[in-house]
Amino acid sequence: MTDASPSIRIEPPRVAALLDVLSMIAVGELDMEAINLKLPPNTDEFGEVETMLRTLAADLGEVLQANEHYTQQIEATARELQTKLDTIERQQLAIADLSTPVLEIWTDVLALPIVGIVDTQRSVEMTERLLQAIVTRQARCVIIDITGVDVVDTATADHFVKMVRAAAMLGAHCVVCGISPDVAQTLARIDVELTDVTTMRSLKDALHHCLAHIDHMEKPRARNRRAALARAEENEP
Repeated sequence: MTDASPSIRIEPPRVAALLDVLSMIAVGELDMEAINLKLPPNTDEFGEVETMLRTLAADLGEVLQANEHYTQQIEATARELQTKLDTIERQQLAIADLSTPVLEIWTDVLALPIVGIVDTQRSVEMTERLLQAIVTRQARCVIIDITGVDVVDTATADHFVKMVRAAAMLGAHCVVCGISPDVAQTLARIDVELTDVTTMRSLKDALHHCLAHIDHMEKPRARNRRAALARAEENEP
């Protein structure tokens, strides 16, 4: 007969302590001071199990601490990146305001000076700002000054025509000025339909035209007011 392996007698408090430590590890409570108190060093065979469990808890604690550190770094980087994105967005809005100013140069007259290349996105932004300004300031005339536009193609010309028509829908009379000789030749060559667009040579000429337009609109109103007053006086007893 072979001899049976010698049994190891383990005291219940040590087993209970081992189970407590396992529960602590399961919920992430890796307080090594508390774990070492529950599992003090022992030289028997069960002590080897306790030592392995202490080592496991210590290793897990280091991993969790490193993960927490990396998580904090990632969160800090994300906050820094969001701050930079917010700053860039504010700068883009400021640049858009500077690149697309809508100026009130006279009573009821707005001016939109355009400089540089006009693509689809910029034309949409300019149109939105212009229409909002027309409504807010109750403008009756708008001058679109393209003196600073060096290159005009079919798409750019189409943007201007749509801008003029959109402003007209709000009751504003639009004038385009500052067309250079090169741009005029380009528009003639690509045969853009500009019959609905009033053009003037300079900003000064456009302003004179707008003032004359407003004066022409005011005269019938003035005559109607005088006629209404005259009829009211005639009807007085």
